[in-house]
Amino acid sequence: MRLIKNKILVAALCATAIGMSPMLYVSDLLVIQKALLVITSLCLCATAVKVCTAQITNQLDALEIGLLNFKDGEFSSTLACKTNDEFETLCQLYNDTAETLRREKQWLYQRELMLDKVLHSSPDVLLLVNDQMHVVLSNRQACEFFHPTSKVKDSASQANNASRVGANSLGEKSTGTRSLEGYTLGTLLKNKPDTLKDVLLENREGLFTLPQDASGIQTWHMATGTFLLNNQTHRLYILKQMTRELNRQEVSVWKKVIRVISHELNNSLGPISSLLHSGQIVGQQNGDTRLVRVFHTIEERIAHLNQFVQGYGRFAKLPPPVLATIDWDKITAQLSNQCDFTLTMPEAVEVKADAVQVEQLLINLLKNAHESGGNPQDVELVIKQTASQVIIEVLDSGKGMTDSVMTNALVPFYSTKANGSGLGLALCREITDAHNGHLVIQNRKDKGLCVRFIIDKTTK
Repeated sequence: MRLIKNKILVAALCATAIGMSPMLYVSDLLVIQKALLVITSLCLCATAVKVCTAQITNQLDALEIGLLNFKDGEFSSTLACKTNDEFETLCQLYNDTAETLRREKQWLYQRELMLDKVLHSSPDVLLLVNDQMHVVLSNRQACEFFHPTSKVKDSASQANNASRVGANSLGEKSTGTRSLEGYTLGTLLKNKPDTLKDVLLENREGLFTLPQDASGIQTWHMATGTFLLNNQTHRLYILKQMTRELNRQEVSVWKKVIRVISHELNNSLGPISSLLHSGQIVGQQNGDTRLVRVFHTIEERIAHLNQFVQGYGRFAKLPPPVLATIDWDKITAQLSNQCDFTLTMPEAVEVKADAVQVEQLLINLLKNAHESGGNPQDVELVIKQTASQVIIEVLDSGKGMTDSVMTNALVPFYSTKANGSGLGLALCREITDAHNGHLVIQNRKDKGLCVRFIIDKTTK
């Protein structure tokens, strides 16, 4: 603002000097007197200009400070103007602009909070990388999916940490995972399955399956998108866990098929049972042993079909679980009356679940363990817990499962047994899904099979 003030002062002095020039030319004063007159006039003019422009200077300084606040992103200050000139209009415009910017800033802040909440609450894995393949944004699911440690961080990602733009530090989680911002995509995929590397590095959208691990075989879907951010091309990766959804859809289809089959069988079995009763009476009255034998065979087959329909109906119409604290002593005592097993429970385990459904699940698993071909004395039931989960394992020493059998083990109607219905493990998976848990089938390292039922302690 000093430049404006100096220009006003120079203009006033020049005007004064020009105005005095004719008077000095025609005056009879001495040169010294004329010089003193000019100096005095100029000093008075400078003083008058300074006094008259003092308020204007203050107002210009206030506008300058306010605009500097705008530059720094601070919109809370306003200007007070008590004059009735153009500066009052300028101050009012400034205050109106500050109010508009303040509301916009608050709205953007609320949107950022909402976006951050949605981002980190999303069950999908979200990863944003720049054109140098450095991660600039990720959510908590991405941290848990890639679970990097400080040991895998490379020098390139460390250098990029200081200059990355738009990074959102998530901080350390209790699980030991760290924020992904600054990592290279190659570093995150260093110890990951080849399938995941191919999908991400080649930007292949669609479904893919990860190899079996402690959580079982997992089916994922990847979607990608590209856009410009700060004049730099960025790519967004969205990985969605589809295993549970696909299982749910598959089970839903099977349930519809089973309900249709059960309905048709019940419609036929009712009249047949009525006719059978009449036929048995006729056969007994006539004393025809062959006819009695035929009707007896039909009666046995009807009873078998009724049992078949009831079994599948129980799978198709599984009621919602009634959650209550599990009494493990009671359940294990009832299980021991039906089959032999070795119980391993290092500590007291507390979890809320449906005791009837959990017992049915364990009956099916223990029955399969006894029919696995291993030593019945090696069947073991393990009940243990972590900070957030309860893990129930049924172990046997049988032949285990081949890859093809394991792939179809949870599909309804699929069975490798001659007289199997193919409902045991399917019902177990249905009970597991009803409890928002996980059912994992794995071959043991030495021999036998491990079926693991995992349920969260916070299940509602």
